[in-house]
Amino acid sequence: MADQSESAGSTVEHEKSLMEKISEKIHDHNSSSSSSSDSDNEKPESPKSEKPKVFRIFGREKPVHHVFGGGKPADVFLWRNKKVSAGVLGGATAVWVLFELLEYHLLTLVGHILIGTLAVLFLWSNAHSFIHKTPPRIPEVHLPEEPFLQVASELRLQINWAFAVLHDIASGRELKKFLIVIAGLWVLSIVGTWCNFLTLFYISFVLLHTVPVIYEKYEDKIDPFAEKATIEFKKHYAVFDAKVLSKIPQGLKNKRS
Repeated sequence: MADQSESAGSTVEHEKSLMEKISEKIHDHNSSSSSSSDSDNEKPESPKSEKPKVFRIFGREKPVHHVFGGGKPADVFLWRNKKVSAGVLGGATAVWVLFELLEYHLLTLVGHILIGTLAVLFLWSNAHSFIHKTPPRIPEVHLPEEPFLQVASELRLQINWAFAVLHDIASGRELKKFLIVIAGLWVLSIVGTWCNFLTLFYISFVLLHTVPVIYEKYEDKIDPFAEKATIEFKKHYAVFDAKVLSKIPQGLKNKRS
């Protein structure tokens, strides 16, 4: 009987040790799986490496096409439709050649065009029965009101903005803007001695049709040079501010602030 009780006790102890081993294995497996799941869950939460911000001229974040409005004018400036862009630039060149090189006058040109157009239409309308051709169909032209109102409204906003800037400058509040405006007007006065208004307008028109498309094509090469130039300008401005602007009397500083 004692042997049977000892064997039963050893069996029970063996079963307990076996159960403990099984429970330890299950616990280890659960802990390993939970740690692996935690590590898996933590992987997506790891911060993603952000790409360094690329320097763009004037701090723009949109493509060049969106900067110009993204409509038909942007398509013309960026040569999306080469025939239309070439036609606009060719027309502007023809106008400049007529008025600047050939010294044609605007009123003379308008008068000659109207005389020729009205003469042809009048003769065609009265002689169609003799030449056995249909009379010309002259369309009735009606200018819509909305585009003119939009242009006038936008022009009014820009003029008011310019007046507000000039008011701030004249009041002595913006020294930096004052220096920029004076420098810009000085450059404009020098350019005015080289060419007249029509030539200046034509040069600006040509630049508007060439510079943006060149920049859009080679912006990855142009922007690094622009970044270096901006850094150098800021360095020189900091020196100018330390040597000149910081020595301005206190009263003018208060006006500027």
